[in-house]
Amino acid sequence: MISEFRSRFRFRHLRRGLAGVALVVLVVLEGLNAPYPAMAAATMASGVLCLAALAVPERLFARYAIGAAAVSCVLTVTEAQLSERPPNTPGMVELGALLLLSTRAVRRCPPLRAAGLVAASSLAAVALPLRIELWDHYLGDLIAVIAVCAVPFMVVVGLCLRLYDTLREREREAIRQAQRLEHARELHDFVAHHVTAIVAQTKAARFTAAAGHTQSPEDLDRMLAQIERAGSQALGSMRAMVTSLRDHATASATTRPTGDPAGPHGLHGLRGLRDLRALTERFSEVGPPAELILAPELADRPLPAGIATAVHRVVQESLTNIRKHATGVRRVEVRIGVRPGDPERLEVSVVGDGQSGASPAAERAAEGSGYGLVGLAERIEAVNGRITAGLRDGGGWQVLAVLPLDKTAPEETIACDHA
Repeated sequence: MISEFRSRFRFRHLRRGLAGVALVVLVVLEGLNAPYPAMAAATMASGVLCLAALAVPERLFARYAIGAAAVSCVLTVTEAQLSERPPNTPGMVELGALLLLSTRAVRRCPPLRAAGLVAASSLAAVALPLRIELWDHYLGDLIAVIAVCAVPFMVVVGLCLRLYDTLREREREAIRQAQRLEHARELHDFVAHHVTAIVAQTKAARFTAAAGHTQSPEDLDRMLAQIERAGSQALGSMRAMVTSLRDHATASATTRPTGDPAGPHGLHGLRGLRDLRALTERFSEVGPPAELILAPELADRPLPAGIATAVHRVVQESLTNIRKHATGVRRVEVRIGVRPGDPERLEVSVVGDGQSGASPAAERAAEGSGYGLVGLAERIEAVNGRITAGLRDGGGWQVLAVLPLDKTAPEETIACDHA
C-alpha cells in the first residue's frame, strides 16, 4: 500500500513537472517573437514569473501574485511606448497564467485580499494585448473580450471552486465527527463493560474482608481469577480498538474516507445472538443471576449483521448499568423476541427487579447524562430503531429497544443460535 502511494505521488509530480516544462518552452517561444533580445528576455522572465506564482505555496502566493502582475504591467507599459513590437502574440501563456491567478486568489484567499489580487492580475491581463502591433479594431475587441468575458468567467470559476472546497471540508468534518462518536461508543461498549466488572468484583472482595469473613484460598483464587479475566478482556478490547484505529489511519493515507472508519458494524465486527449467553453468564458470576430468554422463532431466522450488533450492545450496556447503578437487584431478565403484533420488528428487553427508586447515578443516567445510554441511542437510531430506558412503576430498571427485521437491509447476515 505504501509503495502504491509512493508510485502515485511520484507520477503526479512527474506529470506536473512535464506540464511546467512544456509551458516554459511555450513562454520561451513566445518571447523569441519579440524584435529585440532585451524585449524577448523580459517577456520570458515575465511569463515565467506568472507561472511561478501559480505554483508557489499558499503562504507565498499573495507576494508572488502581486509581483507577477506588477512586472507584467510594467513590461506592457514599456513595450507600448516602443515603435517595434511583437507582430502576432503578446504572450498568451502569460495571459492564461494571469487569469488563473485571479481564480486561485478567489478560491484560496480571504475576500479582501482576493479582491486586491483579482484587481491587479485582471488589470495586467486586460492590458497585455497592448504589447503587440496595432490590429485596428481587432485589438479593442480582444481587450473587450478579456475584460468582459475572460476575467468574470475566471472569477466565477474561483467562486465555484471555493464553494466546492467549503462543502468538501464540511463533509470531511462530518466524517471526522462521526468517527469520533463511533470511537467513543466503542470505547465505552467494550472497555467500560470490563472495567465495571473489575470494580464490582474488587468491591465485593473488600466488602467480604471488611465484614470479617474468612475466605478460603479457593474463594480468593476464584475472585482473583475473575478480576484477571475481566482485565484481560479489557486489554484485548483496547488492543483491538488501537489496531483498528491504526489500520484506518494507514488506509486514510492513500484513500479518501467515505464513511464510518470501522465499517457498518463497529470496530470488532459482528456479534451474534450466540454471544449473549456468555455475556449473561459472566454477569451472573459476580452479580445477580441473569436469565436469557430467546424466542424460538429466532433460532433459524437470519438477522442483518448491524441489527445483531445493536442487540448485543443493548444487552451489554444494560447489564453494565445494572451492575453500576441498580440497588437490591435479585434477578435480571434479558428477553429477545419478535414484537407482538409486528412480525418485522425485533424487541429487546432487559429488566432488573431492584427496589423502588434508584441511586443518584441511575437517576442521572435516566435524565440522559450517561454517555453509555447516549451512545446506545445513537447506535439504535442508526439502524432505524428506537430505545427507551427508565424506572419501572413496580420498581427496578428497564431498557426496551425495538429494531427492524428488514430482510433486505444489510446484505451480510448471520444465523442466530437458539440460546
